[in-house]
Amino acid sequence: MDRNAPDINLPDITVIGGGVVGLSVALGLLLDGRRVQVLDGADGDARASQGNFGLVWGQGKGWDYPPYARWTADALAAWPDFARRLQDVSGIDVALDQCGGFEFFTSEEELRAFTGILTQQQTHLGNRFAYDTLGGDDLRRDMPGIGPDVVGATYSGADGHVNPLRLLRALRRAVLAAGGRISAGAHVTGVAAQPGGGFEIAVSGAAPVRADRVVLCAGLGTAPLAKDLGFATKVAPQRGELLITEKLADRLPFLSSTIRQADEGGLQIGGTKADAGYDDSETLDVMAGLAAHAVAVLPALADLRVIRSWGALRVMSPDGFPVYARSATCPGAFLVTCHSGITLAPLHAAVLPGWIEGRSDAPELEAFDERRFALSSAA
Repeated sequence: MDRNAPDINLPDITVIGGGVVGLSVALGLLLDGRRVQVLDGADGDARASQGNFGLVWGQGKGWDYPPYARWTADALAAWPDFARRLQDVSGIDVALDQCGGFEFFTSEEELRAFTGILTQQQTHLGNRFAYDTLGGDDLRRDMPGIGPDVVGATYSGADGHVNPLRLLRALRRAVLAAGGRISAGAHVTGVAAQPGGGFEIAVSGAAPVRADRVVLCAGLGTAPLAKDLGFATKVAPQRGELLITEKLADRLPFLSSTIRQADEGGLQIGGTKADAGYDDSETLDVMAGLAAHAVAVLPALADLRVIRSWGALRVMSPDGFPVYARSATCPGAFLVTCHSGITLAPLHAAVLPGWIEGRSDAPELEAFDERRFALSSAA
């Protein structure tokens, strides 16, 4: 047997991380003709994909960083086709609803500040981004029941939401249907570049995994592995908390970034941000604040029963923007991390494979390289 012969069973690319980001990247690579395996962690890991809000959202994103504004706008435009293609491959409807979204305010000062943010975002995007600012009386005229404390809202017709757990399930099924392999419960403890090329991946309680190329999409699990591959990006957790209510008989007359009605009928109420390390527990005062906000927006919700609550951890880069990086010291290693994995999923599945393959038609992602952190520190 020729020991130098290529192993035809060895996947072209191994994706470390089986959340929405990792599965989206894996699906794109599979549809691009690559052989792909996904090493997925355990259900007990800190998984943003299992605790997020399900928004497909653009308002405010990239207002102070034009490349992110453009990248988000591209993703929003790509979502309808992506949802259709995903359903074709997986057989699962992810309940995409880009009906337009509101940001409600009970403070005139906060409304003015956010309107300024959207104005700046529009300067980056031109006619690719449109928004309206509505006063409280206008809202109450068009949507009877909006509370008297609401002084106004902004609205963008491109915003929407999906069923996040159904999306995760659809991506897993699509990866398998496209010929990918998913190893569940694979806790990766280290990655080592091999002298002759490729990588050896250490998996707790299992034999090492060989890989030709590696894409690190492990969310908060990225931190201990990035250094092995020569990456400097340090991701950090940010806690968000959610309330889940009983199902409503009627449809909610709006979608907002803090209140959304799932396709099954219940409400999700959230939108909090806290630096609490890896503590994902819910807190009573925050939950009370979420409930108070929802009732201020729509007082009729006051008698609605809360049936579940939880805290979940977002994956944050140092500046909050996505990171797409190639390793300078370990050729064939890539890092993909972001906190908007649902919004950006269509691009991760469609155009990111071209960047990984280094094709001439690949998107220009220099603005998202991790070198920006070093340049920022030097400045």
